[in-house]
Amino acid sequence: MSYHNSKVVNYSFDETLLKVTDELKKVGFGVLTEIDVKETLKKKLDVDFRRYKILGACNPPFAYKALQTEETLGVLLPCNVVVQEKDDNTIQVSFINPMESMKNVGNPALEEIASEVSEKLGKVLQSI
Repeated sequence: MSYHNSKVVNYSFDETLLKVTDELKKVGFGVLTEIDVKETLKKKLDVDFRRYKILGACNPPFAYKALQTEETLGVLLPCNVVVQEKDDNTIQVSFINPMESMKNVGNPALEEIASEVSEKLGKVLQSI
């Protein structure tokens, strides 16, 4: 399995950001953070980079349950979602694969939570 799940979409970059945010809300996730990588790299390194945003998505009930199960799990939260403009001008959306990231924790009690989160993120990816 891959550490991410991705899909190329037929929307503009800005439309994709709105669509992803809306679809995340439908399955109980909110966007806590938004990192504009292009802007950050320009400001910090004075380099040009393609449009690339990292959304930090969180579902509070799942986060709470996971943190009760594994107290340092916050290092893997929130779930990152990337919207990027590829070199061929297509827009790609990528989600972290919770099943793969939770394997590294080594706590079998997280498997059910990771499975549920994967299912919800999968629905979002299918719906965009």
